[in-house]
Amino acid sequence: MLGLLSVGVLMNPAITSQAACVASDVQLGPVPDELEVTIAGGHTFTLNKTQLTHAATIIITGAATPGVGRDGILIALMAALTESTLRQLANTGTYPESGNYPNDGNGSDHDSLGLFQMRPQSGWGTVAELMDPSYQAEAFYGGPDGPNGGSPRGLLDIPGWEQMGKGEAAQAVEVSAYPDRYNNYEPVARIILDTLTSSPETNGADRGIPETSRLVFPLPTGSYVRTDGFGPRVHPITGKVRLHAGVDWAAPDGTAIFALADGVVTYAGMVGGTSGQITIEHTIDGHPVATIYIHMWAHGIHVQAGDHVIAGQHIGDVGSSGQSTGPHLHFEVHPGGADDPAVDPEVWLAEHDVAGIDAPTGGRPSCTI
Repeated sequence: MLGLLSVGVLMNPAITSQAACVASDVQLGPVPDELEVTIAGGHTFTLNKTQLTHAATIIITGAATPGVGRDGILIALMAALTESTLRQLANTGTYPESGNYPNDGNGSDHDSLGLFQMRPQSGWGTVAELMDPSYQAEAFYGGPDGPNGGSPRGLLDIPGWEQMGKGEAAQAVEVSAYPDRYNNYEPVARIILDTLTSSPETNGADRGIPETSRLVFPLPTGSYVRTDGFGPRVHPITGKVRLHAGVDWAAPDGTAIFALADGVVTYAGMVGGTSGQITIEHTIDGHPVATIYIHMWAHGIHVQAGDHVIAGQHIGDVGSSGQSTGPHLHFEVHPGGADDPAVDPEVWLAEHDVAGIDAPTGGRPSCTI
């Protein structure tokens, strides 16, 4: 979330060797306005759209993280439900500046922040980092590409977590004073995951999406400048080398964004409440392909999940939402579907004879995805 970050083909060998562990059985669907859930203890309550959007961020981050799988996502949801009821909480008593970031309310547990109630003083990250739901999800999962480098430990940093009970695994990350609470939310985590996701057999060509009639470059000719490409790079916030899973094209705020091909919108909304994203599934040359468009403002998203679109349709407007330094389109291509690894969009477009104007390269990178 997070746009949909995936493991690409141009990466270091250590990441490539884990690519098969990406949760390919998890495909994010529409996020409902609300969902009634019941904990193991019998209490029933309703999650709202904002809470479910945070759940979607946790799901898509886990689905794109090698080694996590569906069980790891369930554990993360259980932890966030227990710690914050899926709310991105500020803590103005300890960190007054936390109230300046998008939040769903104010917490007061020591110096804890956000969905997973992570503590800056324990080394989880800075206030700015922990007030980003996508960063919190990445930190919870941890692993070799996690933002904390294994200290504090994320889920993937805990030996044998797969053999632990799910509540036990959540406790191993959170190190809470009340370890038994996590199991109470397992039924809730399961219904959230089942409601927000579908299986891969419902994607792409298997779901009856017809072959596209044509391919169209996603921005108007002459409207953009390439500012960053696909591949490993030093993350501007963490300073660690991470995969930039798409290409960035800077363009004036409000510039029209076009659908690359005929297809079905599987996601359209604000990931983590901050970053506008559209995901479209297509059938191209007989194979499923997903394209992802990121950083629109909320008012600049002109489609909704379930819409059938045609190549060249005006689906959104360039914006600068989320982790962005200026108006631009972050564009990704995922052969196989949104849960499969991303590839270099510029190479893919060239191989499929999709040509935009030869835009100059310049300026600083536009986003931190």
